[in-house]
Amino acid sequence: MFFKILLGIDVAVAVVVLYFFEVGLNDGSISSFNMYLWLEMLSCVAAVLIGGLTLSSYGHPRLAKAVLMLLAVPGVSYVLFFAILIIANPRWN
Repeated sequence: MFFKILLGIDVAVAVVVLYFFEVGLNDGSISSFNMYLWLEMLSCVAAVLIGGLTLSSYGHPRLAKAVLMLLAVPGVSYVLFFAILIIANPRWN
């Protein structure tokens, strides 16, 4: 069950990364200057997803969860940070 939750979070993060990549391609902000950085980021996201699924299918559930947590923990932390900012409405002055 925990593996499926982590996998769902990782897929959501991957969809967000692909969305920003597509938007950047359409508006021209992704060019040959920074294409290498984007391809590296996309390949790391894909490596985490494929690595987690592969390790799980080969019978290494703990290691698969650890690999999936590499992407899920920062994603959840980012969402929680902005949720706290929206709910708390802090004063920035």
